[in-house]
Amino acid sequence: MLNYPRINPNIIEIGPVRIRWYGLMYVLGFLASYLLIPRQNRAKEIGLEGKTLQDLIFYLALGLVVGARLGYILFYQYANLGYYLRQPVEIIATWHGGMSFHGGLIGSIIAGYLFSRSRKMPFWAMADSVAVTAPIGLGLGRIGNFINGELYGRVTNVPWAMVFPNSDGLSRHPSQLYEAFFEGLVLFVILWKLRKKDYPDGHMVLYFMLLYGIFRFFLEFFRQPDPQIGLLFGIFSMGQILCMAMIIFSAMFLLLKRSDQG
Repeated sequence: MLNYPRINPNIIEIGPVRIRWYGLMYVLGFLASYLLIPRQNRAKEIGLEGKTLQDLIFYLALGLVVGARLGYILFYQYANLGYYLRQPVEIIATWHGGMSFHGGLIGSIIAGYLFSRSRKMPFWAMADSVAVTAPIGLGLGRIGNFINGELYGRVTNVPWAMVFPNSDGLSRHPSQLYEAFFEGLVLFVILWKLRKKDYPDGHMVLYFMLLYGIFRFFLEFFRQPDPQIGLLFGIFSMGQILCMAMIIFSAMFLLLKRSDQG
């Protein structure tokens, strides 16, 4: 068993002001997208650079945070909706924890679509350019989860198991690191190579959704299910159910696009 590296979640703490590693990971993820999006030919063709790109990043950041929080409440706290309706301040209380990737994805798509309409830019070409870089932020976010000691894995006796703070003291999979590797690094490398192929607009978004869904679905078998939900049907976590929807949706549209080309 490995010792969990106890890293202070707060980088700087001055009175009530705190700068956390998790928040920094979000910033670094958007910074990586800002630097890598203009390096893609399709992004250059549609003028996705400079001030336009800065504005898009702002839209996406807002859509991600709002969508991730609302997604968490709807997907993972649906049994407690009454509490959030009685305490609406808790809906925006992101500092209490609770963000959903799938909600963030939906929020980002909506924000990106509204941005493309307002700037009269091709939505799918813009979305492809962003999707290629998204895994970097996802990987960094999982590292932030690891530093926070949250979203840890299921009980195991593998040699690299860890005991996480504020847990039950049992050795568990460091599943955050599994996700950082596959949903972050591996997914980014695949998409960065695929972008060089002459795919019609929209393909990179669908490949991102398909591959992320597959990686996350299998990695969820190592991750501790959310305690307020547990395993649905005694087998799958909520994350796996949502990933199955992503896989089916993206695979179906990829097949439809391929048939249209044929």
